[in-house]
Amino acid sequence: MSAAKDDDFDLPAADDALSTGAAADSAHSDDRLKGLPRVLRYSMLIIYRANHVEERLAAEIDELCPQLPQNVAWATARTPDAALVLAAELDRRAVIQNEPNLRGLADCVRLVHLPTPRDAVYFEEYRRVGKALVQAFHLSSRHAEEQLCCDLEGFTFGWAALPACTHILPRGVSAAMNAAFLGSQMAEHRISAAKAAVRRKTKEEEERRKKQEAEENTAAAEQQAAAAMEAIPEHHLVVARLSNEEMKNPKLKDILGPLKSVINTALPLVEVPPLHEVRNALVFEFPYAVDVIDFALTDLVGRTTIRLRPLFLVGDPGGGKSRFARRLGEVLGITVWRTDGSRCDGAVFGGTDRRWYSAEPCHAFLAIAQGKIANPLVLIDEIEKAATRSDYGRLWDCLLGFLEPETSARYPDPALQTNLDLSHVSYVATANSIDPLPSPIRDRFRVVTFPKPAAEDLDALLPAVIADLAKERGIDQSWVPPLNGLERAAIARHWRGGSVRRLRRIVEVILRERDIRAPRN
Repeated sequence: MSAAKDDDFDLPAADDALSTGAAADSAHSDDRLKGLPRVLRYSMLIIYRANHVEERLAAEIDELCPQLPQNVAWATARTPDAALVLAAELDRRAVIQNEPNLRGLADCVRLVHLPTPRDAVYFEEYRRVGKALVQAFHLSSRHAEEQLCCDLEGFTFGWAALPACTHILPRGVSAAMNAAFLGSQMAEHRISAAKAAVRRKTKEEEERRKKQEAEENTAAAEQQAAAAMEAIPEHHLVVARLSNEEMKNPKLKDILGPLKSVINTALPLVEVPPLHEVRNALVFEFPYAVDVIDFALTDLVGRTTIRLRPLFLVGDPGGGKSRFARRLGEVLGITVWRTDGSRCDGAVFGGTDRRWYSAEPCHAFLAIAQGKIANPLVLIDEIEKAATRSDYGRLWDCLLGFLEPETSARYPDPALQTNLDLSHVSYVATANSIDPLPSPIRDRFRVVTFPKPAAEDLDALLPAVIADLAKERGIDQSWVPPLNGLERAAIARHWRGGSVRRLRRIVEVILRERDIRAPRN
C-alpha cells in the first residue's frame, strides 16, 4: 500500500471507502488554496466564482486516468447523470488501484455537478460529499488562515444543511452555490456574536483600565494630600484641592485662570491683632457704636486666628452699618468681599455649575482668591432685600450651607466640583429690618442693633468721611487741608445727627465748593 497522502483519511471500514472518500493535494492550485484538500479547494473555487472549474477538474482526472471514456462523456454532456457515472467509475478505480486521489476527484465531480436537492434521489451522493467536506475541514482548520477558515466552515456546514432547506433555496442553482449561500447565513449570527463578544471584552478592558487609573489617581491624590498636610505650615490652610487632570481640564480653563494661585496651595490664616488697638481704632471712627464694637470683638478673645461667628447688623438706613463692617475687616487686617443682597441669588452666591458658560465658584472662594488668605470677611449688604423667588435658589437658603461649621468645612463647589474648606470665612450681614428674614437665617446670626450717630459725634466722623472722599478722588488724605471753622460750622448747621450718608453728601459739597473758590495758577 502506498504512503498516505493529505487526503488519505482513516475510515471505519474498507467497504465504506467509496462513500467517505476525501481529496488529496494538487500541485496545480491557486497560491491561496495551496495545502487544502482537493474537495475544499474546489469548494473555494466555486465560492470565488473561478473560471473553467469543470475544465480544470476534467484535466486533473485525465492526468491520472488518461482517455477515460466516462471523463470524455462528462466533459461533453455536462449533466448530473454523466457526472455521477464518472464519479462511480473513479470510486471503483480508487478501490482497485488503492489510489486516494481518485476518491478525492470523485467527490469533486459530485460537488461541482450535483443539483440542489428537491427529493431523495441523490441523497446518498450529497451525504458522501458532506462527509468528505467535514472530514477535510476538520484537518485543514488547524493550519488555514483565519478568513479562509471562515469561508470553508460556512461552505461545509451550508452543504450539510442543503437537504433540510430545499423549500427556501432558488431553483436552477447548483448545490454548491446554494451551499455557499446557506453557509453565509448560518455564520451571520455567529459573526455578530463574536463581534459582540469582542466589543464586550474591549469595553470591560476599557472599564477595568479606567477603574485602575481612577484608583491610581485617587491613591496619588491621597498621597499628595498627605504630603501636603505634612508640609502645611502652622496657621495655614489648603482651601481647594484639584488633581493634575482637573487642573488641565479644558472646561475649567476660563474658571481656573485667576484661581490657580489659591488651589492646592496652603493659604495663610490671618492672626488676631492686639484687640485693644483694633477697638481703639474703631471707637475713634464709630464713637456711637461702642457696644456693637465690643459685641463683635468679643468673638475673637482667646483666638489665634481671625474667625467671627456670623454677625447681623440691623439699623436704620444711613447709620453706617456697611462702612462699619468694611472697617472691621480692614482694621483686623483681612480682605473684605462685598455682596449686594438685593442683586444676588443662591445660584450666584453659591457658585454656578461648570456646565454653564457663566460658571464661577462661590463668592466665599472668590473672596479667598482676591485676598489670597483663608479667612476673609464676606459682607452681605441689605440681605433683607434678597429676591424671594426660588427660580435660581434663594440667597437665604443658600447661605445656610456657609454659616454652619460642619457644612462650610466641606462645601461642594459646583464650578470646581470639589469640596472647599470655607470654615474660617467670616460673614457679616446688614439689614434695615430683620422681619422679612426666615427664622433659620435669624438663628444662625448673632443679631445686634446698630445705632445712629448723634450731633456730638460729628468731630469723630469727619476725618473718616474726608478720608473716604479723598480715596474716591484718587488722592492722598494729606493733600486735603483740614476743615476750617466756617466749614465745620456749616456742616454742623445742616447735620444734627442721624444718617452718615447725608453727612457724607454735605462734606462732599463743602469740599467741592472749596475747590471752586481755590485760586488757579
